Amino acid sequence: MSTSDRIEEIYEQVKARNAGEPEFHQAAAEVFESLHVVLERHPGYFESGLIERLCEPERQIIFRVPWIDDQGNVHVNRGFRVQYNSVLGPYKGGLRFHPSVNLGIVKFLGFEQIFKNALTGLPIGGGKGGSDFDPKGRSEQEIMRFCQSFMTELHRHIGEYTDVPAGDIGVGGREIGYLFGQYKRLTNSYESGVLTGKGLTWGGSQVRKEATGYGAAYFVNEMAKTAGTSLEGRTAVVSGSGNVAIYAIEKIHQLGGTAIACSDSSGYIVDRKGLDVALLKEIKEVRRGRISEYVDERGDAEFFPGGNIWNVPCDVALPCATQNELDEDSAKTLVNNGVKIVAEGANMPTTPGGISVFRDAGVAFAPGKAANAGGVATSALEMQQNASRDSWHFDYTDERLAGIMADIHGRCVETAAEYGKPGDYIHGANIAGFVKVADAMFALGVI
Repeated sequence: MSTSDRIEEIYEQVKARNAGEPEFHQAAAEVFESLHVVLERHPGYFESGLIERLCEPERQIIFRVPWIDDQGNVHVNRGFRVQYNSVLGPYKGGLRFHPSVNLGIVKFLGFEQIFKNALTGLPIGGGKGGSDFDPKGRSEQEIMRFCQSFMTELHRHIGEYTDVPAGDIGVGGREIGYLFGQYKRLTNSYESGVLTGKGLTWGGSQVRKEATGYGAAYFVNEMAKTAGTSLEGRTAVVSGSGNVAIYAIEKIHQLGGTAIACSDSSGYIVDRKGLDVALLKEIKEVRRGRISEYVDERGDAEFFPGGNIWNVPCDVALPCATQNELDEDSAKTLVNNGVKIVAEGANMPTTPGGISVFRDAGVAFAPGKAANAGGVATSALEMQQNASRDSWHFDYTDERLAGIMADIHGRCVETAAEYGKPGDYIHGANIAGFVKVADAMFALGVI
């Protein structure tokens, strides 16, 4: 049987075994596409059911989360934690609170996390979790009660040497605080290394809030330098307006570029003079408002209810909202408008059709497992600080982050070239992450 046939056979088994989980199928297909050149050269990776084991989580935990709202009504949500692969270290990955969360989405995120964490060069495995709970429109007390109920079950499955969750969509500093407080109460221990994304006064790390967005901007800057240019004078469009988007915008400005558009679920804004980061933070972080409020205070800006942010011409596009937000038609629009670099700030935000458009057009495209690895990298730095009872200042941590992102970029470029795919960041990221994890799995035996 040829290498391609063996890969296809394994992929069909994965789909059959995980029916009804299209996001997970998509994530697996993207990685499998890159494995042909590796397995042709190193067929030994087929041995010991390695690929089959890599596609099967070590543990999948699903649990009930009952909680009481402010009117005394009982609600029941579903909680998840997929502990995917711990061959490089304790499971590491965020918690997502959003109505769309289901087992397939958590598995796709956890599968991506394996390779993303491997690319950081830090000793962390891959995992992910969350719930179909929607924090939007809920009071502080309701969110606290939900988080306490969620952690009442989750606490028995995590620990600083076992599994270290962090935040994701719907889980910010507020939620991490409630989760950590309940963990501390249940375990009678101040095990600060059990969660990352904590507040600065109780074990958190400088730059953690900024890290994913900063890291994506650092990665884009490395891509520009590799192409013989820079971000100086470049325009950028960034979807989303959460932590990732806001801090990607901030760092793009610091690196000489100009971010001109961002969005939320209500629509998008365009500010040709450059987005006012301080105003964005005020609206989204302090007021927890809608992006439309921006134009009330910036008369030159425009708000487009609904619509498609990818219609805005730019040099650099950073999808930082959610999975599969940038489809084939949007990719064609970006290419026709002259986009040069696309880097994923979110997890799998570009559809396979969109990726094909960028590849065919010669647009430099960086997948999320490389471009948005700054968040988990800084989480690992927070774990280091917690373990040593230490605290680092902002500039030092930011320098460490910039160095890690430059290393990831270099690893992707070198690996892609080594396997005959020069300039292909998808192949570079997938292969570099896979080889590191696969070699460790071989070393530890069939477990």
